[in-house]
Amino acid sequence: MTHAHDNHGAIDELGRLAAESGLDVAGGTIRRSSSRFCLGVEHGDYNGTELFGVGTDRFIWLAYKPNDTGLVRLFSGNFPGDGVISFEPGTVPSPQSSEIADTWGRFPYGVDHVLRRGGIALSRGVDVVLHGNIPGGGMSRSASLTLNLILSLLDANKVQFDDPMRVVDLAQAVENDYIGSPCGQLDQIMILFAKDGMGTHYDPRNQSINYVPLGENAVDFRMVGLDTGTVRPGLEKSTYRIRRAECDEFAAMLGPVFGISCLGDVRSQDEYHRILDTHGKTHPESCDRLTYIFNAQKRFSTMLEAWKTGNVETVGQVFREDGIGLRDDYKISGPELETMCDIARTVTGVLGERMLGGGDKGAAGALVLTDSVEALETAVQTGYPRSHPTYANTFAVHVCRIVDGITTLDERL
Repeated sequence: MTHAHDNHGAIDELGRLAAESGLDVAGGTIRRSSSRFCLGVEHGDYNGTELFGVGTDRFIWLAYKPNDTGLVRLFSGNFPGDGVISFEPGTVPSPQSSEIADTWGRFPYGVDHVLRRGGIALSRGVDVVLHGNIPGGGMSRSASLTLNLILSLLDANKVQFDDPMRVVDLAQAVENDYIGSPCGQLDQIMILFAKDGMGTHYDPRNQSINYVPLGENAVDFRMVGLDTGTVRPGLEKSTYRIRRAECDEFAAMLGPVFGISCLGDVRSQDEYHRILDTHGKTHPESCDRLTYIFNAQKRFSTMLEAWKTGNVETVGQVFREDGIGLRDDYKISGPELETMCDIARTVTGVLGERMLGGGDKGAAGALVLTDSVEALETAVQTGYPRSHPTYANTFAVHVCRIVDGITTLDERL
């Protein structure tokens, strides 16, 4: 099992990285950004559905301090081979260019580009060191990194926003416009607004955020990330891009007749069946995508009410049913992800399991009674490498707690 680092260990690691890279962050600010666990509707953000999730205790820690060089200089302990990323604000490579394809530096480059495009020109040099323990797929490492960079570079330049949704929009723009990843806003919202012990409910119809405490009668459980050890190429190179285009195109085709702008607008049973009757034979795959979104939305209210009353068993059942829909109707999962789900499903005390995030590879997730976590770990340790020996040394089990999404630490290096 992989345990979350405590802040003291993280601070020690940041100090080591600063010494290794020659960057000066002594006495600077340390910001921590979390991972996230979506309970519904996965892939609903770009389809216009309500969203619900929590922040989880896998993090990126980022230490920063203004310098007098006029350069933004960054070093990541997760990508030491890239060395120190250094640039003068306003002189970053062009969006989606070959120059940025294989470096994590595309994220700070993208932040500078998007901020400047929005009329916020970074002017101060800053030294930055960072490291994290978020798995490389399924728990929103890229969104966590982007949010942390935006907030930290804005703070170093003494810029603040009154509306936090502006930060969400900027973070999405970094990935959409600069990197070329067609993500929605689920990850950014679930991390930026996450609160310890709370679920975050987002309604796109009015962009409202509501915090929902777990009912006091809930059984003791854990959210467990099941990292397959696979390397996901990024949303810009994945099935995610295809699914998003399919949904956008189908919604545009349906719009003039059914008066919708996104698949999430299809909420009535009659309308859903009219669409299937009209387009089921000519556009069967698009109708499958709609089937997942339609049914996941129907389950959403059940899940949300169960969370409020502490009925974790029902939350887990909905989580499982969503996973089956993602696998069979949305067709966004992958063999390694489904192996993790198959293993988890055999363990008594696992309440629900499914793939997480963009799909194809990365991590699956499970809701597990606390007393059953060890049994799940044992089952995965035994069964997964047997099925996928290629990843015998890279898979991991992450037992997570619900935490704040963004935290500025009191400690200094």
